[in-house]
Amino acid sequence: MCNSPAATSGACAATLPTKHQGLTLIELLVAISVLAFIAVLGWRGLDSIVRARIALTGDLEQTRGMQLAFAQIQRDCAHLASAAVLPDRMPLAAGSDRLTLVRTVFADNQPSRLQVIAYRVKDGVLTRRESAATRDLIELDDLWRAVAGDTDTGQTVVLQSGVDSLTPRLWANGAWRMGVDMLPPVAAANMNAGSLAPTGLEVALQLRGRDTRLLKIFLLGAA
Repeated sequence: MCNSPAATSGACAATLPTKHQGLTLIELLVAISVLAFIAVLGWRGLDSIVRARIALTGDLEQTRGMQLAFAQIQRDCAHLASAAVLPDRMPLAAGSDRLTLVRTVFADNQPSRLQVIAYRVKDGVLTRRESAATRDLIELDDLWRAVAGDTDTGQTVVLQSGVDSLTPRLWANGAWRMGVDMLPPVAAANMNAGSLAPTGLEVALQLRGRDTRLLKIFLLGAA
């Protein structure tokens, strides 16, 4: 017994009730608040990373799409029909959101043929259409007229979406021109096609949400 003189102070201490340590309600609420704050910071950081990744992926896809579009335009321009194979006709017409040209098509074990190519920007989408290949200039004239009126039945290939405008300029006679109208395929007898034939093409594409335009210059008939 602790009341006994023989009892030691250590024995008495052993029989006393132990005081339990723990978190009070206020401390628990503070801890929960701190954890919630850290969780919010972590979520915001993760959200910003995800958003940045989505934006970067979109930019990369847009850049890749524009590279492919410019590469296709370059191939078509390189094979632009010359005055020798397209006498008394304009091989190219350019205007706002429109680019039409006649290119030479080469196939294995076949003679070269001519094809009308049309680039258009409509409803924010850059597309490319191509006509059937032909060696008949009369048939080519009909194909050109159909493309001029956008009544051709060629398959449309989407090159890039999110395009606000396409602005072409032609290098002819030592100066840049804003474009050449869609002239009739057969020019007047007094038309000097050689003097009007451009040798360079500048294409400026304005992408949606971009402050600056993407610009590229192509050499015509380089192939």
